[in-house]
Amino acid sequence: MQHKLVFATNNLHKLQEVKPLLANKFNLLSLADIGFTEEIPEDFDTLELNASQKAWHIYNRFGIDCFADDTGLEVDALNGAPGVYSARYAGEQKNPQDNIVKLLAELNGVGNRKARFRTVISLVIGGNETLFEGVVEGVILTEKHGEAGFGYDPIFMPDGYNVSFAQMELDEKNAISHRGRAVSKLVSFLNSK
Repeated sequence: MQHKLVFATNNLHKLQEVKPLLANKFNLLSLADIGFTEEIPEDFDTLELNASQKAWHIYNRFGIDCFADDTGLEVDALNGAPGVYSARYAGEQKNPQDNIVKLLAELNGVGNRKARFRTVISLVIGGNETLFEGVVEGVILTEKHGEAGFGYDPIFMPDGYNVSFAQMELDEKNAISHRGRAVSKLVSFLNSK
């Protein structure tokens, strides 16, 4: 029988990305699958603490092994902002277009455009927590390029490439992305169990 594992996210895109990577060993469940329809709290100011809070929230409530992630875009010239506030950078409405407009305005005329995407995954199994991190370095472009992806993808160009995340095929992006790298560490860990 496959071990049940909940991915504590309401983002079905993320769930579909991860499911095939764990399908041979785990029955990966969504929050909807376990009847959880509320927002999961994210009250902290670091990716590590937010990911941990989300995973423990579900584990403590349902007693099912689970993992959760938190991701941020960290821009050097903005002292790491938007960081943990990436999704709501331009306000609580969490509008990706507004976030991009605000970020580009703040970087207008700024020479140093170095940035990184960082994902932290918290895995809670049997009451024990393990953290995994994935990072991809790059630069913020001066305008949007591409239609694919989501969030800041149209203005982020990873090091070693001459296209934005939004101009890449999904499997190409997943192979080098922050989330892809963190998930790869998670999958290796789980498959070694």
